[in-house]
Amino acid sequence: MSGVNFYQLYHSDSYLREMEAAVVLVEGNHIALDQPVFYAQSGGQPAGHGTLSWTGAQTPVIDVRRQGETLWHQVEGPMPPEGICVHGLLDWTRRYALMRVHTALRILCGVIWRDYEAHVTSSAMEPGQARQDFELERLTLDLVTEVERRVNAEIEANREVRTRFLSRAEAFTHPDLIRTKVNLLPEEIDVVRVCEIAGLDLQADGGTHVARAGEVAQFGS
Repeated sequence: MSGVNFYQLYHSDSYLREMEAAVVLVEGNHIALDQPVFYAQSGGQPAGHGTLSWTGAQTPVIDVRRQGETLWHQVEGPMPPEGICVHGLLDWTRRYALMRVHTALRILCGVIWRDYEAHVTSSAMEPGQARQDFELERLTLDLVTEVERRVNAEIEANREVRTRFLSRAEAFTHPDLIRTKVNLLPEEIDVVRVCEIAGLDLQADGGTHVARAGEVAQFGS
């Protein structure tokens, strides 16, 4: 599939539930929009789901993947013609559940880095549940219990969660910006989106998050 670069609405507003957009490319059962609101699967966060509708028709969006700079929306139903304007509506229950889970992982990562200086080795999430692995020398029940206590204390503090955009040069003046064992930030990216949990954590992050830590609710099993 060929591709072009489009503006991703969720990078500025994770709470945006719907949008108007133009269909600019159609290939098979995939379409590209000029301003996507559906998240493209990456960084352990699954793709956004929802529907696209236009005069007399509607089609479900079941997956979104990036190819180069293009976000391809896989649909399962009628295909909107190229050039038409469509109304996109997110599955908000799914989006918000993923926002809460993603922010919970970031709080966990912030606590682990602050208190144990351990890198993230992998992570994955689904609505309502997630997994994050760290390069820790040991993992005991006492350690897990203590980490849960510290994470829940940060959630109760209800810290603000905010995103902003920095030049690559400015972003990397923050030495702890990348917490993964391997730096996954492509070299061609000149502007870095960062997500900050005030007073706890600052990382490069392209995903969706809640506005305050208290929206996560209690962390743990």
